[in-house]
Amino acid sequence: MKMSFVPKGVIPAVVTPMNKDESINESAFRKLLNYLVDNGVHGVFIIGSQGEFYALTREEKIRLMEIAVEEVNGRVPVYAGTGGITTREVIELNDAAEKIGVDAVSIITPYYISPSQEELYEHYVKIAKATKLPVLLYNNPGRTGGVKLEPRTVERLAEIDNIVGIKDSSGDLTNTSDYIRRTKGKNFHVLAGRDTLILATLLYGGTGSIAATANVAPKLVASIYDYFVKGDLENAKRAQEELTPLRLAFELGTFPVVIKEALNMIGIEAGPARGPIRSLSEEKKAELRKVLQNMKLL
Repeated sequence: MKMSFVPKGVIPAVVTPMNKDESINESAFRKLLNYLVDNGVHGVFIIGSQGEFYALTREEKIRLMEIAVEEVNGRVPVYAGTGGITTREVIELNDAAEKIGVDAVSIITPYYISPSQEELYEHYVKIAKATKLPVLLYNNPGRTGGVKLEPRTVERLAEIDNIVGIKDSSGDLTNTSDYIRRTKGKNFHVLAGRDTLILATLLYGGTGSIAATANVAPKLVASIYDYFVKGDLENAKRAQEELTPLRLAFELGTFPVVIKEALNMIGIEAGPARGPIRSLSEEKKAELRKVLQNMKLL
């Protein structure tokens, strides 16, 4: 029987706050989680790309999961990124996530290596069978050297009981819509991973978004989904348009520093990104500050 868990709504891809020495700032992480939940998001997604998962040790990932589960305390679902290069390391991290009590795991395709579609299929099947948790696939070819989950592969994976959906960060609406078309009726859910395509994904039949910009503007981003569910497409479209400049501002620096800079500017402690990622130049900070001012976030 297919698992009933439904990933839906706006789920911030939560940053991992750091101290000046690049150690994790646990108190700032707790404050950020509360800020997001208090401002109407529908879940939190920790240890993803925006959360600098690639820069964290296994022990740090486990600690972040423990804090999130404790601090959120059941108010919204906690999703944790548990992706890795090998099937074995993903399964091991999922075991920890299950014991800690996260609600679902999100697993990016392997990076550095370039598996075939059949290898990706076997990778996810083994992972899903080794955990009781709901599994969310994660397609982000721009961050994985072009490794992507083809719609036909996702169609096959949607048959697995606890594979409940996919986050598509390809930025290709044709790809997203094909995921939705091929998995219709399978109790499988597609989430936008590109913040400029939240409303478009919902209109095609998706169920929400995992959105980095929701760290900075949680009310605005959550309202896109809330308006859509109410049938108020005009306001959903307005909110989506208001959000676009913040997503486009990602180009001002090396991912994932821009959202951290924006949080620091609006008075929410996020600290630096881990090296080699550098802070924005003063010129780029001025451009970002103007975006935030125009959005009335400053």
